[in-house]
Amino acid sequence: QVQLVESGGGLVQPGGSLRLSCLASGRSISIAVMNWYRQAPGKQRELVAHITSSGSTTYADSVKGRFTISRDNAKNTVYLQMNSLKPEDTAVYYCHVNSWGSDYWGQGTQVTVSS
Repeated sequence: QVQLVESGGGLVQPGGSLRLSCLASGRSISIAVMNWYRQAPGKQRELVAHITSSGSTTYADSVKGRFTISRDNAKNTVYLQMNSLKPEDTAVYYCHVNSWGSDYWGQGTQVTVSS
């Protein structure tokens, strides 16, 4: 069993920054592809970024150049650094991994970008 716990969300003004963290427990994430998704009100959940075990990253076009995903395997943690935030980035952000034969999601952390 794997548990994912996100933290770091909050209210930020447009142009501001936030750093989300996803702490995994139950298994080491060192060989897993880790993902960040987000879901805005009334919209489908979308993939924001993922990072492979070797550190290769992929981003949604809407966040390229502004968001950075990283991982610290020693801390069993994945991060999402979000800069130059826009109101359209407002959503619940979820950490996700599909590995060890199952799909695992965190409970989500709310990010609100508003003046």
